[in-house]
Amino acid sequence: MTQSRELFTIGFTQKTAQDFFELLIKSGVKTVIDTRVNNVSQLAGFAKQKDLKYFLKTIANIDYIHLLDLAPTKDILDDYKKKKIDWDTYEEKFNQLISKRQIEKKIDLNILDNSCLLCSEAKPHHCHRRLVAEYLQQKLTDTIKIHHL
Repeated sequence: MTQSRELFTIGFTQKTAQDFFELLIKSGVKTVIDTRVNNVSQLAGFAKQKDLKYFLKTIANIDYIHLLDLAPTKDILDDYKKKKIDWDTYEEKFNQLISKRQIEKKIDLNILDNSCLLCSEAKPHHCHRRLVAEYLQQKLTDTIKIHHL
């Protein structure tokens, strides 16, 4: 039986910690799914893996998981950041990657419901979290409603 699921996405840059956590709480997010290849960078501030896991649970009673299968490879990401490839090429390569990984078979649908895909990009337009959400929306039998925070 197909079910309707709510899937959120969020980037932490250009947000204060207060804005970030309040958006998650107001949206009713139950689990943050970290889709970053590098989630321990000093640039991440409050969103470094260990700190974020603690803050999410303590402030908002939100679970945290890191799914590396939902992240781009370092090569693809570096090529895009260094402008060796444009967004269209990045999108094509990333979609091929997640298709090859068959991410739809590796994610528990119960975890997916009211979850939020996390990465660093402020906006979803040029971000892999949007691509992951749209891919899952196409591949899964359940109806997935995507909300970008």
